[in-house]
Amino acid sequence: MADWAEAAGYRFTRSRDGSGFIIQAERGVDSWRLEWGPPQRHYFNGPELRLRAEVGPTADLQMLIVTRALMTQLEHEVFEEFTEHNQTRMDDGTPEEMRWLVLYPKVPRAELGAVRERFGALSNVPRAALRWVAAPLLQQLDASSLWLAADQPLLLVLQRGRLTLRCAQTQPELPALQGALGLFGVALAAARRVGEELARGEIGDDRPSSWGAPSRMPAADSKESSRGG
Repeated sequence: MADWAEAAGYRFTRSRDGSGFIIQAERGVDSWRLEWGPPQRHYFNGPELRLRAEVGPTADLQMLIVTRALMTQLEHEVFEEFTEHNQTRMDDGTPEEMRWLVLYPKVPRAELGAVRERFGALSNVPRAALRWVAAPLLQQLDASSLWLAADQPLLLVLQRGRLTLRCAQTQPELPALQGALGLFGVALAAARRVGEELARGEIGDDRPSSWGAPSRMPAADSKESSRGG
């Protein structure tokens, strides 16, 4: 990895505790940071690969693409957490991607083409998500099967003007790293385009008629059912 990074003109450093490494591309607006090491999310069973880059102005736009297996797992965890503790709202300790699953409407499967069985997507601005998951990004998501095992989680998260990719990576392998970079690059360019369109007022914040309502809080549903008899 160090040899590859040096040949590509990137900066390679080991993490302080020696458990991973960091690769940085310092190229102005095209800068990005890659990390491999211990997971930062509980739903990774081993090391994870992380990529981050600044998108630029996106107002309060929030978007998520996630493997469907992980989406199902996180939805189940949210349900269990709220029904077990009889909560009515989520606290800040819940990762954003879990909160979004009950707050924002999901992109209909039909809009995701060939990757509809492997990935799901959602956003607080539904029409922005449709612009983001256009053909180039869908093609990269489809190609991810070449470097990511079918049962391994992957997420693309846009929030606070930054795009983050997270995926399981037990051992750092160059083909997987290059594949993740390819996917990330396309997702980043698409996110910047959507952010610019949003800033110009070209994207409305209403939900397309084909979309269903966002999920409701499991605890709230349970209470309403009991009140209804």
